[in-house]
Amino acid sequence: MHSLKLRVATRRSELARRQTRAVCQALREARPGLKLEELALTTSGDTHRGPLPAGGGKGLFIRELEAALLEGRADLAVHSLKDLPVAPTPGLALVAYRPRADARDALVAASARSLEELPLGARVGTSSLRRGCQLLARRPDLRIVELRGNVDTRLKKLKSGDYDAVVLAAAGLIRLGLAKHISAYLPARWCVPAVGQGAVVVQARAGERSLAELLRQVSHPQTERCVRAEVAMGRELGVDCGVPVGGHAWLERRRLRLRGMVGSPDGQRRLAVAMGGDPAKPEQLGRELAAELLRVGARSLIEQWRERNP
Repeated sequence: MHSLKLRVATRRSELARRQTRAVCQALREARPGLKLEELALTTSGDTHRGPLPAGGGKGLFIRELEAALLEGRADLAVHSLKDLPVAPTPGLALVAYRPRADARDALVAASARSLEELPLGARVGTSSLRRGCQLLARRPDLRIVELRGNVDTRLKKLKSGDYDAVVLAAAGLIRLGLAKHISAYLPARWCVPAVGQGAVVVQARAGERSLAELLRQVSHPQTERCVRAEVAMGRELGVDCGVPVGGHAWLERRRLRLRGMVGSPDGQRRLAVAMGGDPAKPEQLGRELAAELLRVGARSLIEQWRERNP
């Protein structure tokens, strides 16, 4: 690192900027005197209005941030890990994993206090195929309605009566100080979170050794082990947001546990597998769980969905 000043790229949303400021504060505490300049960018994902798979998938939310890194306009970029494709970007590396917030999905309802209390045929807003699949598997009567926009926009649409409930990442609501709106947390055992949900990561150009050493001081090893297992599972399955897929890892009694899910958007098919492994070998656990999912039927499910949505 050649100077004590770093430029940090972030999306313009309030949640993204709060997450970035938390990273910057941790860096200042680790290295007093360090100067950090925030570079707020509007991404393609922020302006895209159609379904994400058709528009380019998860990469839409990071494209401009990664370009800023590769072009030298930024030294670091802060991301919600669930926004990153499972395949790494050449020339870039993840150099820090911040402590993970609650990885679960959260139900925010107009009046109901649980998923079971929602009225028959309730309109539930989400843009996630993964959430829609698992909600329909639990409540086939629900009407899943497309919902886009930042957290504040989604809550306003619920309040205006467009939906009976919406489902959001609990971590985002908590970080924005909006946990009071949560009607119920959806258990990860049946509503498997997105790969990396609740985790914030820092990205830099590959090979920046002194920068990586600094970032290691604010990285959280337990979070890193968990999300590396999840990402390895997703990478082995070869899918991103175009197929309903969930992955959630946690540490339990010195073992790394991982649950994976692949389903159909209508919720009629949902395959889930859980297994444990060595915390020191998270990628191996992710690959093994993906192999088991493929063995029990995920391969045909994924291929069928791709044939319908080339």
